[in-house]
Amino acid sequence: MSDIDTQDSLSDDAIDVALMMRVKTGDHAAFQELVERHQNMIVGTVAKMLGNASDAQDIAQQVFIRLWKSAPRYKRKAKFTTFLFTITRNLVFNESKKHARRKTHSLEERQEENFSQVAEDCSRKPDAETLQSELQAAVDAAINSLPEKQRMAVILRRYENMPYEEIADVLKTSVSAVKSHLFRARTELRESLGRYLDE
Repeated sequence: MSDIDTQDSLSDDAIDVALMMRVKTGDHAAFQELVERHQNMIVGTVAKMLGNASDAQDIAQQVFIRLWKSAPRYKRKAKFTTFLFTITRNLVFNESKKHARRKTHSLEERQEENFSQVAEDCSRKPDAETLQSELQAAVDAAINSLPEKQRMAVILRRYENMPYEEIADVLKTSVSAVKSHLFRARTELRESLGRYLDE
């Protein structure tokens, strides 16, 4: 059986864990493969969490540097992606705190700017594609205004289709707490996006 056939018959998690076990021994090729397998997912999640695509590449790079450094201590306790997203969560939450200290505009002002821009553009009767991108901008702004644990839960559930149990592991909380975060987040998002839902 070829390597390709073997990989096809293994689950994604089994492949990730096998690669990570090789990374533990200092295997650079295995590390590069892990980066290629997960880079887009991590960059996308970081960008959604921070609401800033320009910082996402840098933070994602830090995630993988930390993954490399933690490899010697790696033990399989959960899915590999849970381990990877836990590293991501720590770095993103740290970055969020730095942003909170640095920001010059309040979140409410930025949200109002985004919403008023969308409302202004909507009054010009743009085409469906423009409306869709403006609605997406409003959704992104609303998600970005959520508390960080709610935001992370929404992003992992909605964009990564992650099960509640795995989100609970990433956030180091219980499944019931995850469901509570998601319920509160959806309530806040409905309120923030009410005007678009009505339309």
